[in-house]
Amino acid sequence: MIDPGPYLEKYSYIPIVTGPTASGKSALALELCRKLGGEIVSADSMQIYKGLDIGTAKDSPEEIAEIPHHLTDVIEPGDDFSVFDFVNRAKDAITDVLRRGKLPVICGGTGQYVSALLFGIDYGEEDDEETRKAEEYYYGVYEKEGKDSLYDLLVESDPEAASNIHPNNVRRVVRALAVRRATGVSFSEKNKRSKQEGPAFSFKAFMPEIDRAVLYDRINKRVDLMMEQGLEDEARKLYRNEKAKGTTCFQAIGYKEFEKFFSGEEDLKETADRIKLGSRHYAKRQLTWFRHMGGVETIPAGTVSFQIEYIIERCKLSKIN
Repeated sequence: MIDPGPYLEKYSYIPIVTGPTASGKSALALELCRKLGGEIVSADSMQIYKGLDIGTAKDSPEEIAEIPHHLTDVIEPGDDFSVFDFVNRAKDAITDVLRRGKLPVICGGTGQYVSALLFGIDYGEEDDEETRKAEEYYYGVYEKEGKDSLYDLLVESDPEAASNIHPNNVRRVVRALAVRRATGVSFSEKNKRSKQEGPAFSFKAFMPEIDRAVLYDRINKRVDLMMEQGLEDEARKLYRNEKAKGTTCFQAIGYKEFEKFFSGEEDLKETADRIKLGSRHYAKRQLTWFRHMGGVETIPAGTVSFQIEYIIERCKLSKIN
């Protein structure tokens, strides 16, 4: 574990602000940075993509200019970016922020990203010959039988890993199957073993408490605002990107719903309604993930000032030895 004490003597823990979409975590993280001279390290698997700004609810250009952001706008749509890539880049960003005497504030709602940092899960990518051969085999299965058959194999061989990997994430499904085939150890078991080494930094994760009805109302209003801001044009640009088709970002909520609109099967209101529904379902899955994951402390409901003070008090502990 890397000790942040030499850089930030007042803080024993690096805060992670997480939670479901539209729960107010970004506004809270920004205010925390303003109060403490911090910088944002994003833990959002969609905000890594350049050009996907409205649909991923990135902070405004003005906010990014005011508070430095790390791990946003780092790759082009269609490029590969694994949890392994995130962990390595996040560690580098956190170290850089600490060395400059600033407080890194991790902010994002991607469960795998948050758990990888919080628990120190090693998503190291095997690159031996057996694993490469196994990957080639499963990509063959994918080409012949499709992603559903591929995912069914993962459900059968490693149901725990399957529960944490989206069926559309073909690259990750193939990786999990290949690891099992090449090593004889399930992907989920490999990740459990990796936790024994612990996280690289000492983190404390927080999730703002929010009423479910209020959350869903915020989601609906956010989608309406996104449509007003030009989400249709942003989605159209993505659909014209041949490299992005079939990749994870192409299947993201807020973009995949436009397929029927662009084909003339739906009007814009129907598309917006489906984005709202998909976002609400996603928020529900996020809440389930963080509650079952453990290690995430719910911040009692209150003003942003109260929530900030709550985080500060929980992180202002004795210096790590």
